[in-house]
Order: sequence, then C-alpha cells, then structure tokens
Amino acid sequence: MAVTDPLGDMLTRIRNGQQAKKDSILSPASKLRANVLDVLKREGYIRGYTEDQNGPARELRIDLKYFEGQPAIQYVQRVSKPGRRVYSGAKDLPKVRNGLGITIVSTPRGVLSDSEAREQNVGGEVLCQVF
Repeated sequence: MAVTDPLGDMLTRIRNGQQAKKDSILSPASKLRANVLDVLKREGYIRGYTEDQNGPARELRIDLKYFEGQPAIQYVQRVSKPGRRVYSGAKDLPKVRNGLGITIVSTPRGVLSDSEAREQNVGGEVLCQVF
C-alpha cells in the first residue's frame, strides 16, 4: 500500500515505538527521513540510526532514546502536510514550548532545527515540531 506522507509515517512509527517501549524501530529509507533523523540525533531526541539493506529495499533502523524510563520524545506533530504546506521566514519560525522543543525546517541549506535556521537567517517549509 502506498504511503502518501512518508515523513508523517516515520514520525508515527517513532511515536508508536516509544509508547510500546521498543529499543529500535524500522522505517523505509529516504533522504528526507535521514536528514530529519540527523537533526533529531544532533538535538538529542534519538540515540542514532543506521541504514539496513533488506533485499531490494533500504530501511532505517532508528534507536530510540529514553530518560528515566520515559521517552525522550514526549510530543511530535507533523505541521506541513501534503494537503497543506506551511512555510515560515527565519524571523517567524514557531517556538515549541517556549524554546524547550524544536521545530524541524526544510531550508535551501538543508534540513535544520529552528535555532540553526535562525542562526543562518533562512526560512523554509516547517516539517514538524518535537518536544
């Protein structure tokens, strides 16, 4: 079955995996998904990820992170969806929980967190919010 929102699918797999207390989950691989996982790793929301070759298909094995038995990602929400794209300038990027969370943005300079995008003074498509 075709997935219409691959990034939303990966975020849902992460959310469900953490609710089930899994150590790691699998998600189909793509460049966008890998770039979003790079940002999540830099910001400390996941332990890491590796790319596995499962027959002809590539998969990402995402190692989930927990702190004192609680998931590191308490909240994850897809902002820009296939039916409604959301764009923001560098100065108008939304803050999650007064700066405690991050907003992941797809910019001309790559996929960045909101703080990195503000530093580089670039805006773009608001992909998701994580806390």
